Amino acid sequence: MKLSFSSRLSTLRHQKQSVLCVGLDPDPDRIPTHLRPHLDLPAAVIQFCSEIISATSDLAIAYKINFAFFEALGDEGIKVMREVLGKIPDHVLTIADAKRGDIGNSASFYARSVFDDLSFDSVTVSPYMGKDSIVPFLSTEGTCAFVLARTSNPGGNDFQLLKCDDQRLFERVADQVGTWSFDTPGEGGLVVGATDIDDMTTLRERHPDMPFLIPGVGAQGGSAEDVMQAAGSGPVLVNSSRAILYASDGPDFAEKAAQAADKTRTILGS
Repeated sequence: MKLSFSSRLSTLRHQKQSVLCVGLDPDPDRIPTHLRPHLDLPAAVIQFCSEIISATSDLAIAYKINFAFFEALGDEGIKVMREVLGKIPDHVLTIADAKRGDIGNSASFYARSVFDDLSFDSVTVSPYMGKDSIVPFLSTEGTCAFVLARTSNPGGNDFQLLKCDDQRLFERVADQVGTWSFDTPGEGGLVVGATDIDDMTTLRERHPDMPFLIPGVGAQGGSAEDVMQAAGSGPVLVNSSRAILYASDGPDFAEKAAQAADKTRTILGS
């Protein structure tokens, strides 16, 4: 029997005294310029991500690969993603930040792609199309589907705060995820942005054992100390992308990334 995602997260958290997830968002315009004269763009992305991973893998317990940045590379994108995935140590958790959300039949093929083919440990998904778009991502043992609940982007307020009977919509989404994943091989988790601490606190009180993926710390302005207080003792991964990836645009970028990751991990605690 495969260990649950939360069990693996808990073990890594204890071993590394860390809840840090490093987001891999390789923006071609921000890749250190010294890499570009000697490499084409796909090779430069691989080199950049590989050095970031090597420099931070003793500090991070997960890496979140943002599909958009790899898909934008065109035909080489998936090949580059596979190369980068191969650089991540086997014991470290991986997140496919793909934000999938489609009808059940399509969702089952998306799930097959991220879990069976690419072998990610978890994936981000959108709940807008309801239960049948989520359940296929809950069907693989040992994995987690992080469902968008209360996101950190400004536009999140457009729908997430709307009242649904006596609840706000993001609260209803979270409750439904808990129901849908009650007895499935995979786990349901929530994406909860770091920029609204009160709402994070509310969600943690309602769902003490559900894994949270928390973006928005660092470049988006979320406070690491406030996040950890709100996240409580439940399973949690706190993602930082730009603040770590682009700590320097020079030849020392990997060293500076490690320093930024260590600083973030220390502030977050364990």
